[in-house]
Amino acid sequence: MGVCGVIAAFAPNFIVFVTFRTLQGVFGKGSWFCAYVAVTEFVGSSYRRVVGIIAQLFFTLGVMILPGVAYLIPSWRWLQLAITLPNFAFLLYYWVVPESPRWLFSRNRTEEAIKIAQNIAKHNGKLLPPSYSEMRSVDESTKELSNPAFLDLVRTPRMRKYTLIVMYAWFTSAVVYQGLVMRLGIVEGDLYLGFFISAVAELPAAFIILLTLDRVGRRLPFSLANIVAGISCIITAFIPEDLFWLKTTIATVGRLAITMAFEIVYIVNTELYPTNIRNFSVSVCSGLCDLGGIVAPFLLYRLAAIWLELPLIMYSILAVICGALILLLPETKGIALPETIEDVENLSKRKNIAKTEEKHINSIY
Repeated sequence: MGVCGVIAAFAPNFIVFVTFRTLQGVFGKGSWFCAYVAVTEFVGSSYRRVVGIIAQLFFTLGVMILPGVAYLIPSWRWLQLAITLPNFAFLLYYWVVPESPRWLFSRNRTEEAIKIAQNIAKHNGKLLPPSYSEMRSVDESTKELSNPAFLDLVRTPRMRKYTLIVMYAWFTSAVVYQGLVMRLGIVEGDLYLGFFISAVAELPAAFIILLTLDRVGRRLPFSLANIVAGISCIITAFIPEDLFWLKTTIATVGRLAITMAFEIVYIVNTELYPTNIRNFSVSVCSGLCDLGGIVAPFLLYRLAAIWLELPLIMYSILAVICGALILLLPETKGIALPETIEDVENLSKRKNIAKTEEKHINSIY
């Protein structure tokens, strides 16, 4: 990310710039999703929601800081350099982050997993249960998935349904979220201030999720977030321009709601797939997020050329449909992370089943 970003900042022509900005995005996505999956695998089910949301709060913090940096650094080259250099700071401490014990167990690297778990327990002032060393997560079904492929995501009926719905949710979140952000550039008002206000609106999303996910569950807030975003978009489209602040307020509610949906899809995606293919599944399913990011500007500018508010109508349709489809997913609140495809197929039957491995993970954190 850092090297590609620096090259893009000093690119001599447009082709070089686009090439290395693209590569920066590819590596950026990889690092972000690997980090997100890692933090959710490091903790037990009672902590997944908290660490997942906190991780994403820093994304929101970055979005809030960005307009200020852009205002102070009007040159795109220096702006590109300013947002790239912090990447190198990670190289100063990446080595202190251990490998995920869950992933090591899934790859039958038991000794390494136990060593890391013992170290975690020691630093947390706890003892590793003696039975932990007897754990063996790899059976015949998981061995088959040692080298994950796309077919693993659609191999069984439930996995296939979940994969298609989650892919659509990623696509919708990206189109609506990025569409609402880019829309700030084609409507009246201060771009920097508008971007900052809409970014600040993302903060309540995290706190609403923290308050609801463990009380209500994942599915209902996920569905309602998309539906509220859709309704907000269509209301905004028909509010007259002379009611600027009302229009901005409703659009901000839509931005908050789609941010909630965006943050919850991370959590749901990681909780729906077994350890062997969890990172792979997030990468593949979120590929529809990338597609949504590509489609978003075309939808915005092509439809806005017909009618300025037409993109909002499209966002509304996409989001409401997404909200309805999400209701077909299983509830994953309080359920141990699945370790095999069979666990995924039986998710709806496992609400009150606590896996031994999950108890052990919780006992050392």
